[in-house]
Amino acid sequence: MATQIRSTRPSRTGTSSTRHREAQDAIAVLKADHRAVDELFAKFEKTGKHAYKTKRSLVDRMITELSVHAAIEEAILYPAARAEVPDTESEVLESLEEHHVVKWLLTELDGIDPETERFDAKVAVLTENVRHHVSEEEDTLFPALRTHLTRSRLAELGKELHNAKSHVPTHPHPRSPDTPPLNGLPDAVAHVLDKAKDVVRGGRS
Repeated sequence: MATQIRSTRPSRTGTSSTRHREAQDAIAVLKADHRAVDELFAKFEKTGKHAYKTKRSLVDRMITELSVHAAIEEAILYPAARAEVPDTESEVLESLEEHHVVKWLLTELDGIDPETERFDAKVAVLTENVRHHVSEEEDTLFPALRTHLTRSRLAELGKELHNAKSHVPTHPHPRSPDTPPLNGLPDAVAHVLDKAKDVVRGGRS
């Protein structure tokens, strides 16, 4: 963060430049996703025991946010890390396995009634797993990216991550390939099917 703040003097040009850089930076894009999901977790944790409609709505948003986030990391960030950042192979493989576990939890939550006895327990396990994954990513992988990749490369990746959000799955698909190039075509097909599912769900809410 220190490298982004060069002066405290107000400047329209400087502010615009900083905002543009932050918006395009891969780490900023992914951290914003992390914060958005954690806000949903926090809201769920404060929800009343019998607030089933609210719980269903929050979990549906978790499913979308986490499915999109996992997909863009798997398609763009992790391949770049493995190819361009030394000693990240094992960490990326572990992250892929963590994604896999989360996707199965999301799949179960996608299909059960919020009044089901174990609904809250599944959300609690999901929350714990995701927070652990986020902590590892932000404490280890992201600093490695910042150290080994140039600002322009991080900006390029940030733009790719942002653009990819419009055509990746919005629901979990744990049986689908999670590494390029095998995940490309299934992801495109899944995106179309998922959007149709979202329309149906929206009509029922």
